[in-house]
Amino acid sequence: MSTESKGRSALRVALYWSRDLVLSVVIAVVVILFLYQPVKVEGTSMMPALVDQERIFINKFTYRFGIANVERGDTVVFWFPGDPSKSYIKRVIGLPGDAVEVNRGTVLVNGRPLQEDYVPQDYRDRQSSARQTIPQDHFFVLGDHRSSSNDSRAWGPLHRRHIYGKAVFVYWPPERFGPVR
Repeated sequence: MSTESKGRSALRVALYWSRDLVLSVVIAVVVILFLYQPVKVEGTSMMPALVDQERIFINKFTYRFGIANVERGDTVVFWFPGDPSKSYIKRVIGLPGDAVEVNRGTVLVNGRPLQEDYVPQDYRDRQSSARQTIPQDHFFVLGDHRSSSNDSRAWGPLHRRHIYGKAVFVYWPPERFGPVR
């Protein structure tokens, strides 16, 4: 093989690698912008399901395009209504039209106690909040670590427009690797 042929062959290989690299970067950008986004959990309000400094992926696609509805039990990421520069993560407790109240730490939805296996006894508090009917396009959200959570008990129902993702997967630290509980 001549030197010229070797040069053209090396150039072709470099072009193929460049094409594949650019395509991979474009796919990664699309996935991160529209589908999944890595975020860092800051704070203890969602313990034990999510812990401070844990890294998770959120699905931004599922709610944005109406693929799925926000449902009770979903762990959602949203812009805090009091300061839209801050993101919060909480669990959906009440759906539009639900009557929600908290009676000395027991959450009642439509008059029935909510089964909350994800909230250990040590993380419960004894606070109460008055019964309220959740308006259309709003959700009642609570942190799992009730005694350290700033949530709908303090600032009211969350409007749907503030929700931008659903927490789906923990990727760091390795010992907590797996789906969000």
